[in-house]
Amino acid sequence: MPTLRLLAVVAALAATPGLVSAQPSARDRLVVTPSWLAEHLNDRDLVVLQVGRKETYDAGHIPGARLVNYDGGALAAPMDHSGRDPNHLMLEMPAPEALRNELAALGISNTSRIVVVASDNYWSPSTRVLLTLDYAGLDNAMWLDGGLKGWTDAGRQLSNAVPEPKPGALAPLKLRPVVVDAAFVQAHIRKPGFAIVDARTRNFYDGIPPQRASNGPPPKLGHIPGAVSAPYNLFATGDGQGTTLRSAEEIQAMFTAAGVKPGDTVIGYCHIGQQATAMLFAARTLGYKVLLYDGSFTEWQMKDLPVENPSAKK
Repeated sequence: MPTLRLLAVVAALAATPGLVSAQPSARDRLVVTPSWLAEHLNDRDLVVLQVGRKETYDAGHIPGARLVNYDGGALAAPMDHSGRDPNHLMLEMPAPEALRNELAALGISNTSRIVVVASDNYWSPSTRVLLTLDYAGLDNAMWLDGGLKGWTDAGRQLSNAVPEPKPGALAPLKLRPVVVDAAFVQAHIRKPGFAIVDARTRNFYDGIPPQRASNGPPPKLGHIPGAVSAPYNLFATGDGQGTTLRSAEEIQAMFTAAGVKPGDTVIGYCHIGQQATAMLFAARTLGYKVLLYDGSFTEWQMKDLPVENPSAKK
């Protein structure tokens, strides 16, 4: 009898609205609002990373925020790989120990809750940082909707005070397999359950020649065979400083229109592995599993791998 009464109580609680909370959506776990950040700004384990230029940060930043400078630095900026990367790719994941040291220097510990803030006029460096944190095996990393401008538009104050450096306590990284190479991409072309998604603007996907000639060898035109197009800049509104993610319904409609099916693993690429992270972040907010081809089209061209060029068929 006591057992039956206990089961009845549990059933009643489950049926009572508000007493049993639903699991948060993927978007709720990844995106926070300025009001949420203001409420949690003084939490002991909170680390705020402002991704942008130093002059913007120096002019005013969210109180307590640390700078991730995308004009120089391993997390969000093109790196000098001379003597280290035989392909001279511009933007690749750092070596594990170098990444750990850089994250710890930003005050990140294993227990940290991290909020990434976009500033200046480009939002994909901030999503590159988010994917890097995921690659590093760190949970609890979120993105501030609206970025720095969203914070000030909400009436929140900025600060010129630079936080005192206090390294985080970070254990050796347990890297997540979210980065793939060209061989992996080749092996998954048109493979069921996988969608190779080109996040560059549509003109590159369609093979339309650029208006300005590059200094290097002539670029290959078109896209990786079997790839579909979902340009990174369509998943958010506003300028880079005030970028706001589109609604879940709009994002889902764009992936559906591109040909990404429910349950697909999204393999993203772009020019050098940065713009694709914005598209992949949008996919993560819907619960898609994502993988980044970090070498992206730059490496694909270096390896002289085949492409599909729609413009050549006209």
